[in-house]
Amino acid sequence: MPPRFHPLPLLASLSLAAVGGLIGAAWYLTERITPSHRRSFIDDYTFTPWELGVPFEEVAIATPDGLRLSGWWLPQEAPKGIVITCHGHTGRKDDMLGIATRSWRAGYAVLLFDFRGRGGSDPWPNSLISREVDDLLAAVAYANQRAPLAAIGVVGFSMGAAVTLLAAAREPLIAAVVADSSFTAVSDVVADGVWRTLGLPPELLLSLAEELAARRHGYRFRQARPIDAVGQIAPRPLLIIHGSEDTVVPVAHGHALFAAAGEPKQLWICQGVEHCGAYFLDRPAYVQRVVAFLDQYLEG
Repeated sequence: MPPRFHPLPLLASLSLAAVGGLIGAAWYLTERITPSHRRSFIDDYTFTPWELGVPFEEVAIATPDGLRLSGWWLPQEAPKGIVITCHGHTGRKDDMLGIATRSWRAGYAVLLFDFRGRGGSDPWPNSLISREVDDLLAAVAYANQRAPLAAIGVVGFSMGAAVTLLAAAREPLIAAVVADSSFTAVSDVVADGVWRTLGLPPELLLSLAEELAARRHGYRFRQARPIDAVGQIAPRPLLIIHGSEDTVVPVAHGHALFAAAGEPKQLWICQGVEHCGAYFLDRPAYVQRVVAFLDQYLEG
């Protein structure tokens, strides 16, 4: 007589494999969202404002929890205002040299800085908005100390834009905001990515990844929701910029943020460009529009 087939061991093995695969995918997701960068000598091989003929000081900004952020201060004797730039998730301050130096040439003092764990700043896991809001608030306090009478505008890209929205809702010293390619919430943009790349319903994977991030790094994705904060920025002005073909943060995020914001607000949907692509499509037009916005609300 042939041996009788028992399906339970096979089903148990398949279930364990499925659970293991799901946990592995969640672990990979947290590694993508919160990578730990190991510094090397290459990190010091960057362009600085010097290459662009702009005077600058290397500065250190202290965070409330005792970290040192690396920054560049572009001084003006009588600034029209101050512009602070915020780079993206795995970026660094030299990514912002284009808009920063052009803002300086327009008469603004400018502060560029590296979020914690990036560039020349002290090591820290690169979260997708956790303590980065505290970093920007520390940068605002530093800039206000350098030029107490100057109004402060912040220009952020991608994660830096989302950080800017959250910080501006808390800090009245931020007098104007330019948010390029921000997402509505961390959980929203992660869910978009899971669905787009894996074709899977994101809820379970997102919940597992969030629990892993909470245990490893002490923060949850659902805590970071610029969509809930953007309405608190008014009556300070807001310019939202987004590419119509953005596959990292779909343009629907930009429309939703604009709808939730109060007046005065402006929305610039740049047709045919990808994530953070408006600047690279037409650099002069981009700078002219951003500087005109800052001039309207910061100067004098």
